[in-house]
Amino acid sequence: MENGVSEDLSDSIQRPESSDNDQRVYFVPLRWWKETNDSVAEEESDGKKGVLYTAAQASSSYASPMKLINTMFSSDLLLNLRGEEDGSSPNGCENNEVGVSGRDFALVSGEMWVKALKWHSDAKLSTKKTKTFLAAEDDMSDVYPLLLRLSVQPESSSLGVKITKKDNGPEFFRRANKIFTADSEMLRIWDFSEQTALLSMLGQCRSPKDSPRQSDEEVILELQVYGLSDNTKSREGKNGAAQYSNGTYSSAPLMNGMNGSVSTGMFRSSSAIFGRSSEVGSLGLTGLQNLGNTCFMNSAIQCLAHTPKLVDYFLGDYCREINHHNPLGMDGEIALAFGELIRKLWAPGAGSVNPKTFKSKLGRFAPQFSGFNQHDSQELLAFLLDGLHEDLNRVKSKPYVEAKDGDGRPDSEVADEYWRNHLARNDSIIVDICQGQYKSTLVCPICKKVSIMFDPFMYLSLPLPSTSIRTMTLTIISTDGSIPPAPCTISVPKFGKFEDLIQALTASCSLGDDETLLVAEVYNNRILRYLEDPSDSLTLIRDGDRLVAYRLKKDFSSNGPLVIFMHQHVEEFANVRQFIHGKQTSTMKPFGIPLVGEGSVSFNGSDIHKLYLKLLAPFQRPTDGIPDQIADSKSITLSEESTEHYQKDNDEATERQDNSACSSGTAPDDSPLDAELDFYLTDEKGFLKDSKIVTDEQVPITGAPRRFFVIACWAGKQMEKQYDTSRLSTLPEVFKSGSFAKRPQESVSLYSCLEAFLKEEPLGPEDMWYCPGCKEHRQASKKLDLWRLPEILVIHLKRFSYTRYLKNKLETFVDFPTDDLDLATYISYKNGQTSHRYVLYAISNHFGSMGGGHYTAFVHHGGDQWYDFDDSHVHPVSQDKIKTSAAYVLFYRRVEV
Repeated sequence: MENGVSEDLSDSIQRPESSDNDQRVYFVPLRWWKETNDSVAEEESDGKKGVLYTAAQASSSYASPMKLINTMFSSDLLLNLRGEEDGSSPNGCENNEVGVSGRDFALVSGEMWVKALKWHSDAKLSTKKTKTFLAAEDDMSDVYPLLLRLSVQPESSSLGVKITKKDNGPEFFRRANKIFTADSEMLRIWDFSEQTALLSMLGQCRSPKDSPRQSDEEVILELQVYGLSDNTKSREGKNGAAQYSNGTYSSAPLMNGMNGSVSTGMFRSSSAIFGRSSEVGSLGLTGLQNLGNTCFMNSAIQCLAHTPKLVDYFLGDYCREINHHNPLGMDGEIALAFGELIRKLWAPGAGSVNPKTFKSKLGRFAPQFSGFNQHDSQELLAFLLDGLHEDLNRVKSKPYVEAKDGDGRPDSEVADEYWRNHLARNDSIIVDICQGQYKSTLVCPICKKVSIMFDPFMYLSLPLPSTSIRTMTLTIISTDGSIPPAPCTISVPKFGKFEDLIQALTASCSLGDDETLLVAEVYNNRILRYLEDPSDSLTLIRDGDRLVAYRLKKDFSSNGPLVIFMHQHVEEFANVRQFIHGKQTSTMKPFGIPLVGEGSVSFNGSDIHKLYLKLLAPFQRPTDGIPDQIADSKSITLSEESTEHYQKDNDEATERQDNSACSSGTAPDDSPLDAELDFYLTDEKGFLKDSKIVTDEQVPITGAPRRFFVIACWAGKQMEKQYDTSRLSTLPEVFKSGSFAKRPQESVSLYSCLEAFLKEEPLGPEDMWYCPGCKEHRQASKKLDLWRLPEILVIHLKRFSYTRYLKNKLETFVDFPTDDLDLATYISYKNGQTSHRYVLYAISNHFGSMGGGHYTAFVHHGGDQWYDFDDSHVHPVSQDKIKTSAAYVLFYRRVEV
């Protein structure tokens, strides 16, 4: 029986505990422990009374002669802790008297200490109305380790305590002397951790024959001393802490005579964990190791790990709410992995944490995050919040609920019904603090049917208004020969659509109501493509492209097809051998900008000839006595003031054409140029069809084409003398680097992003809505309104855009409030909420581009102090540095006014 008890107790001490559980013992002022509210104190002590010890300096009756001799020549501090029989109250002291002198202390477990600390933090928050949700963090640097060598004294039913300078360093040893040295007041210690009681019981169960040197047995117990700083920030103390963190004192022997079998979980011989976080020195400032492109995960986790109430929840008994029967959940594995990770991050004195276990669970249930590729922190956040909700859903059996239309009922009644239905199926800590509700209004463009729904949201994904501007230059060409080509420079949204380009051109060119534009890209003197789809992205247009916009009548298609003219002229060349023998060869070479004219239903070769000369009129060289205003005209930007200029050019061009045609006394048809112009039908790519257009013959048009193509061949020099081919060939690029001064980085406010999110807009063709009135899918208009706001508001800034051809990141600077985000004007229904004001407490940042970037997190951590969490590195950052164009996901918490 005796041996059985001894072995059981030995196992309870020596059995290795999980490293995930904080088994450290904290030495705190009893007054501080008493101030903790009764619910926390009773819950953590399980209604048990603390063991009371009184401390006295060791005497000859409790120490061997050799020890007394050693003590005379050493600076070790020796104490005896005698257990008292009178016990104590459930909270460890008499309600009115004990704990007043400042010589009364308590031993509590790590979990008890963390919860008591957070209780004090909440008390400070409610009293001082501070902006931080962890008001006690400023005092966290006051925690320091102290190593005690304990030995059981069976003959006196007491514990021997030895504190050495070798084990603790000069500064910590000095502090220990100040705390434990006897003076006029008695020192009393209440042990709620049960560690000393367990050791005393072990000593009492062993007989002297089992351990002949019982009085010499020592066990090292590491205390974490809190709240007893003398505010001495001496260089010696800092060096002492650093020396400890480097493991200098971890080389001390575990014990004398017990073969090193004491548990490292309950009685720790060393703790480099505390030392590794000494550079930060505060609870919760723990980094996450990068396992290989896992910065996206680390950034999102750090933001959640500093979310109020979520931290409290996972530091508490969250396991009882795990839903193992939810088919949408993951059998609680994600919740457990996340909870253990949170506990490690908030473990007192923890260093950087390896999230390997959590990453493994994440990859198992979300294969898109497996491996070591870079991912999106917001996508991980969305999955994690949803996964935690399903794992912790308090609803075990989800009832079937059917969404009902409002049918004219008040919006408040319908919204409450939707919310009750949502809570009937979804009830978790995530719903409690992170979910809100918005109103969605759809209107059919045909029958005007209005559909109103109230949907929950976990976060808001806000678009960035298109403040990123792109400057583009196109060449405007008329299709009636009335004006010369002119470059037109416009500004469009960098990531806008083709319809934005048309709108800007329409305004710049002052198009009439009966006019339209045909935009084409010209490459190698031919039209490469037409830009006609209004939904195409402007990112498909490169800076080096050359674009032409042809001005047309809107009803051109009713008159006949468009005629696209491409130009060729004779190019003669000779090599050395041909030059010696007097032989030359020539070839037809394309040149110039294709010209577009409006044809007719039926026309012959003569009509083609006249139309071509009409389009060439703006390129005519000046003749005697006629000022060439066209030749001298500069590059212009077409504007609302251009109409008069167009008309003037039109009159002058017509006059020059008439003079040119009649100068020889012949009609235009009989001009000498006729002999130098040949026309051939060709396909869209410019390949001849061996079909020369004859002057008096009808042009063969089959299949009623919208466009047909003609090559005009300049066979002689007369054409080049009369027309300026250099101007016909001048076509600027869309954007030439260095042509424009670099614009300063533009910024938008967070409120502008929210307004863009709430703006009414039509659904896309791929998101058609089935109208119950029309019984068909319609491209309805949609309007969102905020209805119910959550306690924790997560805002995602949509910086990344994706098309079939490329991915891009918006570098727009978003000016977001840090202390006072006021959403009162944006919520449609107050819903009894007293406050719609929020303060910022975390930011997930993305630095770099789509190809290669890096995620970090900024976290508010007490007062005006912010910290930069860059994987395993945690450093302070000033508040004026947290606003950057890298801000990606913003975390706000509601504050009561």
